[in-house]
Amino acid sequence: MAKVRVTYRLTKSMRKKIIVTLGMIAFALLFLIGRIVYIQVVKGDAYKKIVLDQNEYDSQTIPYKRGDILDRNKTILATSTDVYNVILDCKVLNAKEESIQPTRQALLDCFNELKEEDINKALKDTPDSQYCVLLKKVSYKETKAFRDLQEKDNSKIAGIWFEKEYERYYPYEDLAAATIGFTTSGNQGINGLENYYNSTLNGTNGRKYGYLDSDDDYMKTTIEAKDGKSLVSTIDMTIQSIVEKKVKAFNKKNSRKGKLGSKHTSVVVMDPNSGEVLSMAQYPSYDLNNPRDLTGLYSESAIEKMSDKKKLAALNELWNNYAITETYEPGSTAKPFTVACGLDSGKLKGDETYYCNGYQKVGGYKIHCANHNGHGLETIEKALNNSCNDALMQMGAQIGKSTFIKYQSIFGFGKKTGIDLTGESRTDSLIYTKETMDATALATNAFGQNFNTTMIQLGSGFCSLINGGNYYQPHMVKEILNPDGSTYETVEPTLVKQTISKETSSYIRKYLYTTVNEGTAQSAKVEGYTMGGKTGTAEKLPRGNGKYLVSFIGFAPAANPKVMIYVIIDEPNVANQAQSSLATGLAKEIMTDVLPYMNIYPDEKKKGATPKIITGTEDYTEGGIFEKVDN
Repeated sequence: MAKVRVTYRLTKSMRKKIIVTLGMIAFALLFLIGRIVYIQVVKGDAYKKIVLDQNEYDSQTIPYKRGDILDRNKTILATSTDVYNVILDCKVLNAKEESIQPTRQALLDCFNELKEEDINKALKDTPDSQYCVLLKKVSYKETKAFRDLQEKDNSKIAGIWFEKEYERYYPYEDLAAATIGFTTSGNQGINGLENYYNSTLNGTNGRKYGYLDSDDDYMKTTIEAKDGKSLVSTIDMTIQSIVEKKVKAFNKKNSRKGKLGSKHTSVVVMDPNSGEVLSMAQYPSYDLNNPRDLTGLYSESAIEKMSDKKKLAALNELWNNYAITETYEPGSTAKPFTVACGLDSGKLKGDETYYCNGYQKVGGYKIHCANHNGHGLETIEKALNNSCNDALMQMGAQIGKSTFIKYQSIFGFGKKTGIDLTGESRTDSLIYTKETMDATALATNAFGQNFNTTMIQLGSGFCSLINGGNYYQPHMVKEILNPDGSTYETVEPTLVKQTISKETSSYIRKYLYTTVNEGTAQSAKVEGYTMGGKTGTAEKLPRGNGKYLVSFIGFAPAANPKVMIYVIIDEPNVANQAQSSLATGLAKEIMTDVLPYMNIYPDEKKKGATPKIITGTEDYTEGGIFEKVDN
């Protein structure tokens, strides 16, 4: 019998029904997936809490310890100390009525700042809460007294436990404050090393999980915290302490009529052969343990009158690290760079002489020298010794703007140094280009005005002038340690480039040595030591307002520099601000203590020499006075 093959065909209406049904199923699946995602991502924590509460689940964060900041000899400058939050489990304590009074009494006996009404209120208002914070950040000593009572009579005291935290602590308070920086809640570094190395110093929290199973057995799982790494900085605490002591003494001496001793005083001490910063200090400073305290700068009544905006502005100014954030005209400390540029490029041969009559006429201006009567005949060396603007302007004209601008870039002017601190200022917009530099700009740039720099920028470039021409990137950290103290990373000095030849560098050292022995920087000399250096007195804008920034940059020993010091006093609180001797005197006081500490021995061969000392009372207006004239 033949098989009959039956073929079923889906009608149009059937196909439509199937498509609609499949569409509804697909829509339902998409809705379920969306709901699951919503529950997990948006409402996950809430639902998780409900489930955990129902299962008497307990979860506790184990905080990590933020890494320490150490000086180069591993003295602790910043650390994290144990503190504890006092936690009341109202549900447990309310369930044990006989324990309420002894527990309450133990709390009051051990924690003086705790009030009985606070405990009673918590037990009454939140009876089922298992996490009620009674006190925050109490010391281990206080918690130990309570633990001892608890251990003595454990059956009567219940419902109290301690949540461990860490609090940042700075044992030397204001030492290197702007360089170290501080932290806010959540271990977020603010300024300095605390900010730049925030992720390195921070670790990862752990967690402790616990719950009661169906047999009422307490089960727990612990994931340990991972502590942060520590920094071994390049700072030498002893050198930093010496510098800050001298800076504070200078400003205390010159504080008068309700004004500080200066608008700013800043000092940078570096190893010129590695770029390591041994000290970075400034005045005014602040206590890292209480960084929002303005009482050292303003009266309490003045602080009360401040708006929040003005108070924040005052704090930001106080927290700024002057050495890397403030830009200024360097004045005559830039003159060694001009000479080095001329010699290294071959534009100057070294045997040139210049006649200083007290001024130069350039671009329609009569630009005066420091000595308005003129220095007479000057060699290159004598021009540096006398800080002769006239001779430097003539050198600038010989060098030419293309070569001058090229070497400014080589020395690092207009560029960030890349130092490992946050907030370094850009100065590229404050430097002339080939298109913008005219004859007047070249003349004034040659003696250090009409362009801006930062201390770390000029100081790093200067180190290359005296160390043979090697430009090292300045840096603040020399080693990173694991939490167990082992070495995670060693930070080696970074040689960025060669700025000038060794021969040019030797000339610069010689010229700056005679500047200290015979010229404007004599008052910086430490007895028994060969030193080199250059003074600076920059007239601030607007010209003629009587405000100056005085400075000194120097090094020792003269033949083989092992330490560089750069001192700036911005608007000293004295009748005549244009006195570079204020900076040389401060530098001398610092170096007198620093050199023996660094085991740098006296190397001067001549004994009993008493060179003429320039008192600094003369008005050394090295910035010059611009007088409009007809060419």
